[in-house]
Amino acid sequence: MKLRAGDHVVIISGKDKGKTGTVLRVLPEKQRIVVSDANMRTKHIKAQANRRGEIIRYEAAIHMSNVMLVDPKSKKRSRVGYKIDEKGRKLRVAKKSGSAVTVSAKPAAADGAKKAKGEKTEKKKETSKPDAPKKTPFWGRVGFGSDALEEADEKAKAATKNVDKTVPEQGRSTESFSHSRGS
Repeated sequence: MKLRAGDHVVIISGKDKGKTGTVLRVLPEKQRIVVSDANMRTKHIKAQANRRGEIIRYEAAIHMSNVMLVDPKSKKRSRVGYKIDEKGRKLRVAKKSGSAVTVSAKPAAADGAKKAKGEKTEKKKETSKPDAPKKTPFWGRVGFGSDALEEADEKAKAATKNVDKTVPEQGRSTESFSHSRGS
């Protein structure tokens, strides 16, 4: 396939003839592509018990033969060819100007929203947590095993250290009594 996700293309036939947009998805097995804001369809979703009804607008696929690549140098439509550079890599080039075609950024969302490369790297930095707490096994969280017993003993000791025993507990008598019925 000569077109890739992120390429800037122009539609050359069909109801959206003349529109330009970026390629969102490529479906090589069907020889079709999805272009942002082109070949828009509406889908009506019926309301259900746990969800409201809604009308969704989405981009449907277009056949590859109905689009052409926009030349990055002349900004006109052009065919795509290949050249081998001095390092032995295969490059896509625009036939009209001979300039190399590079993908600027692959759109992440189906609605065509582009993200800058700087934003992606920032998110990776935010999500990585070097001081993440050590995960305890299931039986340790539930209260089984020797580690859980030791932790429970430490918590009980810490709780008794902070208790003020100079004031008697209110609402309880110091006398012992039976909880059995009828006594």
